[in-house]
Amino acid sequence: MSLLPSNSSQAVHPSTQPSPGATGDSARRPAGEFSQQERALLLGLAHDSILAALEQRTIPLDPPTPHLAEFRGVFTSLHLRGELRGCVGYVLPTCTLFRAVAETACAAAFDDTRFLPVTKAEALHLDIELSILSRPEPIRAEDVEIGRHGLLVSLHGHRGLLLPQVPVEHGWDRETFLEQTCRKAGLPENVWQKGATIEAFTAEVFGDQGPR
Repeated sequence: MSLLPSNSSQAVHPSTQPSPGATGDSARRPAGEFSQQERALLLGLAHDSILAALEQRTIPLDPPTPHLAEFRGVFTSLHLRGELRGCVGYVLPTCTLFRAVAETACAAAFDDTRFLPVTKAEALHLDIELSILSRPEPIRAEDVEIGRHGLLVSLHGHRGLLLPQVPVEHGWDRETFLEQTCRKAGLPENVWQKGATIEAFTAEVFGDQGPR
């Protein structure tokens, strides 16, 4: 199971299609796929996973609902006093969403090589944001929508991913978004026009500060 370090400016807009395991009527749901209760469960799990690792204890990772047992990709971003403190994710679904949140939270806290491992004192003050991904699907460059799609560009074993919020936060147009995703892959910026595989995904993004 591979962990892919991500950038702070990488996230997505939600899928609104209800899942079979979801409960409650639409009047009780926030905009998007996941209910307030599910969001709270996943954010609590992310925080507890980091603290449990620091305290050398284990926590149960059996999904509490069928919806949270679905296999999904997810990125977990950690912020401390408004600054990025770690971000790691699974692009493709490799395990249940519940377990993926726990694993990526710990990886963001301790395995993101851009940062020193999170300390116990820091863990108590982290703000966490989750980006739950749809499965990447091939897309034509002209069909990429800023603010809706995240991108995955791959060529010759190189792969780069940017979450949907990235171009919005940076004010990029479609072409710049494609170029920057190529750059993230370690490839020339124009390879999206020269045979690279372009895939798009959407994401539901929410955190301790609320949905995005």
